Amino acid sequence: MTTATVKSDWNPRAYARFQDLRLRPAMDLLNAVGQMGAGDVIDLGCGAGQMGAALAERAMGRDVIGVDASPAMLEKARQTRGYKSLGQADIREWHPRRAPGLIYSNAVLHWIGDHPALMPRLAAMLGKGGTLAVQLPHQNNAPSHRVWRTLAEDLFPGRIDAGSGPDVLPPVEYDTLLAPKGKFRMWETEYYQRLTAEPGSHPVRRYTESTYARPILAELEPDERAALIARYEDVMQTAYPVRGDGTVLFPFRRLFFTLTV
Repeated sequence: MTTATVKSDWNPRAYARFQDLRLRPAMDLLNAVGQMGAGDVIDLGCGAGQMGAALAERAMGRDVIGVDASPAMLEKARQTRGYKSLGQADIREWHPRRAPGLIYSNAVLHWIGDHPALMPRLAAMLGKGGTLAVQLPHQNNAPSHRVWRTLAEDLFPGRIDAGSGPDVLPPVEYDTLLAPKGKFRMWETEYYQRLTAEPGSHPVRRYTESTYARPILAELEPDERAALIARYEDVMQTAYPVRGDGTVLFPFRRLFFTLTV
């Protein structure tokens, strides 16, 4: 997670509503790590600590250190007991105490701006043989995400900061930035997620409101949020129809890359 304030801190309960679906790409990213150096394993943007135990199992005695900006998420992560230590920090300012063997960052760095500076900076922190492993939701142009912003601009012109949302570069730019620095691999996966419809709400709204839509909804008053959500629900019924068995098939695209130096 990037920055956290009393107004905007993450809600662990809301985020955990679809924990199993969010865990699958996290495990796919970890399974793609073929090599790590001798240093610590950093869970950068560890959230509520869902990956702490899996990282510790792969660490082979290395310290697993969780870093996140959200106090609420870090409190949940402490309860998992999967980390040697946990630290609160803004990723834009964070620096490890020593060169890591693995910097693992799942579904976090899209909240941080200036990837042309950020990604090489993270790569430069690695020790010899170390790996940077990153997963980024690549869903911004899909109706599930795009419609939040278009409707917010229609209903409340100029109220939502266009730069406040997640940002992902075109894949070719990550290749240009990182391929010269070591062994670089990049791929995309589209996950077809079966969501169960909930009484009074569309499941795609439930899925996105605790993540992508957070900075949008945070800028609105309660009655304004209700108006936006109602409009969004109407569009989702068409974009992602509820099927006869009461489920919605929700495709979600994610971008992965690893760099070993």
